[in-house]
Amino acid sequence: MQAIWNGAVIAESDETIVVEGNHYFPRESIDERYFVPSENHTVCHWKGTASYFHVEVDGARNPNAAWHYPTPSIAAHEIAGYVAFWHGVEVRERLAA
Repeated sequence: MQAIWNGAVIAESDETIVVEGNHYFPRESIDERYFVPSENHTVCHWKGTASYFHVEVDGARNPNAAWHYPTPSIAAHEIAGYVAFWHGVEVRERLAA
């Protein structure tokens, strides 16, 4: 799978986890140069407290476009260390070379 925004591949992995229709990418599969920590947090009743990243590509910022659960609940333990996307980030299957 690939996550793409503003023409850049910001994450790529064969080992995503799908939860509630969202692909969660292993943290090591994201291209860190495109991610800026955000102060935004939300609470999911079963996954826990999410933290966010702004995604920045070529001077354009997509605020709070990526989220992760630094310490997910026991029910969501499998997504610890994984990042998901929204706000116009395209998540698609990797194109064949």
